[in-house]
Amino acid sequence: MLLQVQAAKLIKRYKRFLADIELTNGKETTIHCANTGAMKGCAEPADTVWYSTSTNIKRKYPFSWEITQSQDDHFICVNTLRANQLVEEALHKGLITELSGFNLLQREVKYGNENSRVDFLASYDDAPDTYIEVKSVTLLESGHGYFPDAVTTRGQKHLRELVDMVEQGHRAVLLFAVLHSGINDVAAASHVDPTYAKLLKEAKHAGVEIIAYKADFSLKQGELNMSLSKKISFIER
Repeated sequence: MLLQVQAAKLIKRYKRFLADIELTNGKETTIHCANTGAMKGCAEPADTVWYSTSTNIKRKYPFSWEITQSQDDHFICVNTLRANQLVEEALHKGLITELSGFNLLQREVKYGNENSRVDFLASYDDAPDTYIEVKSVTLLESGHGYFPDAVTTRGQKHLRELVDMVEQGHRAVLLFAVLHSGINDVAAASHVDPTYAKLLKEAKHAGVEIIAYKADFSLKQGELNMSLSKKISFIER
């Protein structure tokens, strides 16, 4: 995925969807933040913000916050819309080897007993349908990555739905898309959402597959290239 981006300095994030930044010319402006999460460690004042610019003249805020470059020089994709885009690109390129070989890939398919939509449904000629839920990981603590960064009842629901799919004879996969350059393994954040951690352990033991792939970041002369291709470990704690 290739994006044209520009740099600014973060002043503050507020109202979940907005952030104030200082442009390179010293002017201040407001940008859109497509992230409803806590963004712990991803939005510290004076961090470098890399933002894209929309050509849609109807948008109130034409700038979108794409990447945080932290003061520790980590790159973190905070635009949660990019996670599924990166996963879809990687799936079609065969970069996620556990999920290669499908003949049909559908997005946002209704499924389950709790009125859910699965991120991707992969169909194969000679294997069960595979239900794929994608979770974006950006929380780094004590050298390890964790999900979630806040209590997630929606994520808990998705785990129950995946277990149901396994019980119905399908294949179910929880895919952690790690969008933080400093994260090299992932675990459930039991200290943040103990219910999610418990359900995740139960889902794994029920047959839900858990895999994690990390994004590569390349930034040259205002061009940001991201790809999801490096498998990293899921640690069960």
